[in-house]
Amino acid sequence: MRIVFVGAGEVSVKTARALIKNHHEVIMIESDKSKIDLVSRDLDCSFLLGDGSHPNILREINPKHTDILLCLTKLDQVNILASLVAQSLGFKRIVTSIVDGKFESICRELNLKNVIVPVQLISRYLQDFIDGNGDLEITTALKYEARLFSFIYMATKPTVVNELELPTDAKVICYYRNDKFYHAYENTKLMQDDEIVILTHSKHLPQLRNNLQLKPGARGLKS
Repeated sequence: MRIVFVGAGEVSVKTARALIKNHHEVIMIESDKSKIDLVSRDLDCSFLLGDGSHPNILREINPKHTDILLCLTKLDQVNILASLVAQSLGFKRIVTSIVDGKFESICRELNLKNVIVPVQLISRYLQDFIDGNGDLEITTALKYEARLFSFIYMATKPTVVNELELPTDAKVICYYRNDKFYHAYENTKLMQDDEIVILTHSKHLPQLRNNLQLKPGARGLKS
């Protein structure tokens, strides 16, 4: 796969190193030349000096031949702008990292599908750890080919869990509504703006992305 990073921060570098080891093609866009000079000593990948939110820079890396664009700078506004520009240029998949959770709803309104909020993830983990619920890490629980897939249900007409078109070994395990967590069952009614979490085999992720993104009002992978 061809993976492009906007921003050469610590997360980008560590992720890129692992991807390169697994024989993926990696390109890193960075506006700070000194950072490129430093990082290039450790990473065997391509670098592009420039503003990752500028259309000309993103066009230069060929959107149609890029599998995933990861917007991981330290500035939320840059990541959001880069994602919007990339979206207009036809990038297949875009991941937007934001620090301020208040931007999350705006990202949804802008139809940015894959938004991650690292601060919220760490906060939830620490809360669980302090409350005595953090003994089992998600990386330990999800072994081998098990994966979590989540999407926002955007259709105005409610549906029930067993009416979703899922692979035979994929199961809805929970959902979030109005910032509250709920267990999901076969007859659970899903409403507009619910965030639905599915446990599945890794081989079904492309099918889930395609099926759920093609459904009117549905939105794909979020985390």
